[in-house]
Amino acid sequence: MSRFALLFFATAISCARAPASDARSTTVEPSVATLTATATPTPTSTSTPTSTSTSTSTSTPTSDPGKDGKDGKDFLAEARVLFRVAACGPSGEIPPRFDAAVVARHCEELARAYDEYKKNWVDVAMPFLASLRPKDLPRVVVYPFGGGDLVSALATFPDATEITTVSLEPAGDVRPVDTMAADRLGHELAVHRGHLERLFEKAHSRTDNLEKESKTEMPGEIVFALAALVVHGFEPTSLRYFRLGPDGAIAYVTQADIDAVARKPRELRPLFENVEIGFRASSSPDAGGASGPPRVLRHIGYNLDDDHLKADGALLAHLNSKGKVVAMTKAATHLLWSDHFSLIRGWLIDHAVWMVSDSTGLPPRFAEPAGFVQETYGTFDGPAAFGTPAARDGDALRRLFASQPQRPLVFRYGYPDSHGHAHLVVTYRK
Repeated sequence: MSRFALLFFATAISCARAPASDARSTTVEPSVATLTATATPTPTSTSTPTSTSTSTSTSTPTSDPGKDGKDGKDFLAEARVLFRVAACGPSGEIPPRFDAAVVARHCEELARAYDEYKKNWVDVAMPFLASLRPKDLPRVVVYPFGGGDLVSALATFPDATEITTVSLEPAGDVRPVDTMAADRLGHELAVHRGHLERLFEKAHSRTDNLEKESKTEMPGEIVFALAALVVHGFEPTSLRYFRLGPDGAIAYVTQADIDAVARKPRELRPLFENVEIGFRASSSPDAGGASGPPRVLRHIGYNLDDDHLKADGALLAHLNSKGKVVAMTKAATHLLWSDHFSLIRGWLIDHAVWMVSDSTGLPPRFAEPAGFVQETYGTFDGPAAFGTPAARDGDALRRLFASQPQRPLVFRYGYPDSHGHAHLVVTYRK
């Protein structure tokens, strides 16, 4: 989600980590509330997310928290603690060692942030996006550079049953929630709440926030995902970690894997880079007791530049197994404009049948020759100074917007343009 030091391409390709989004820009970003206060959306279709509650009611998980084996160790118990305590979900218990009053104050403040975000962005964006989506789209979503932003993925594709986000940020280890000192709770919750509030304000996740989150005891990437479930009325049903084999197949992390390297931090950390979170519509009484079909988020911590994808083909092999997908990209520092990210760009061209993005999506010079149509919404006078956007692609995108009817857009979808305007591009096969 969220929502950042500017990295020049020389830095992006020489470092082992390239940015998912960028921060050292002089562009002043308008808040979501500022944009949504200026007009009323025109689409007539509706899609209202389920309201949330901070009730302590519990529901029966669909998987055994202690299960281990070929399907890996399930950390659902830890996920449900984070869901209740950090994300303020309607189910799960507060461990006795934690001060319930601290959690209550945190959830009261976070509930206000949730309500404001849903009013100013979710309740505006979801009906609009629903009016754009064709029927019978694939329910498999791939979101490159999408770390921490499940909340936008669910708003864009609410019927998705499988969502894959890929970014530099590792998922993080959920186990410390079992041993975290009680006097650390207030500080941890304040840090995560602050980052969630900034995510909601900007309508995209910021790399600097995600990097700070990765240094906390509660894993930020997972807290962001659980918060997204609260916003959209879901609850977790499983949480497993996995690695990708050379053929792209998923191999779940077992307790034996963890025990084998428990005293070797450099070997232990990689076991917690990729996470799979199963979820379903909330079964809490406040959500009407619904359960719905099983869904899954897989977040993969991976560098998407060409050098890394060539050196290790596991990710592309995994993505290839998905067939045709829908896709989204936003706040991605215009990396898809760069030849250093040609492989993931080519993968999107080959596999995405429908894609929504801000300016950081597929440039017209690649989309048109590949047989795509691009429809524009909002106003685009040029790219904001996130990353190092190529002038030729900025000019081409500006011409694309100028060549089409003015279609209003009253919410931010990722970055603003160079003058702070909201804009959006839908890319699809002819």
